[in-house]
Amino acid sequence: MVETFLRVPRDTGEVVADAIRLLGFISGVIAGMTFDPLLFGVFGLVSIGLVMTRFLGVRPALDITTSIVLLVAAWANALDLYVLAPAIDIPVHLLLNGLIAALAVVLFQRVDVLPELPARALVLVTVAIGFMAGVLWEVGEWAGNRFLDPTIFVAYEDTIGDLVVGGLGALIAGLSMPWVTADSRWQGSREAAPSYR
Repeated sequence: MVETFLRVPRDTGEVVADAIRLLGFISGVIAGMTFDPLLFGVFGLVSIGLVMTRFLGVRPALDITTSIVLLVAAWANALDLYVLAPAIDIPVHLLLNGLIAALAVVLFQRVDVLPELPARALVLVTVAIGFMAGVLWEVGEWAGNRFLDPTIFVAYEDTIGDLVVGGLGALIAGLSMPWVTADSRWQGSREAAPSYR
C-alpha cells in the first residue's frame, strides 16, 4: 500500500484528487482554529479517509467523490448545518456510509482478509460492513453527546433513520463494487481487479 500511496499522480483525475486532499487538510486546521478545537478531532478522522483512498489506489472518480463527501460532512458539522438544514443529514449518511462500506471491502481485499467473492455475496458483505459502520457512527454520536458536547443531536428516531439510510447506501455500494474496483491504481500483489460473477 505504501508504494501505491507514494506513486506520483499520472493523470488529471489523480492530480485533482490530491489537490482536494490537500485542501481538506488545510480546511481542517482552519476549522479547528476558527470554530471549535473539537473540530481538530473531526477533521482528523476525515484525514484518515482522505489518505486511505490514496493508499488503496482506487480510481480517481471514487477518490474525488469520497474526499468531497467527507469534507461536506465535516464542514456541515462545523457550520451547524445539521441543525440549520436537517435534510442534509440524509444524503450525507447515504453517501458516506456507502463509500465507507465500499472502501472497507476494498481494504479487506487488498490485505487478503476478504477473499474474492461472487457479486451477490459481495453485496451482502458490503451491506453488513455498512451497517456495522453505521452502528459505530451512531455510538460515536452518542459518546460525543454524553462526554464531549451535549449539543450533538441524538434521538431514537434520528438514530434508526440514519441506520436505515446508511444501510441503503451500503446496498448501493455493494451493487456498485465492479465499478468501484475497476480502473485501480493498486500496485500490490493483485495486479488485476477481482472478477465478479
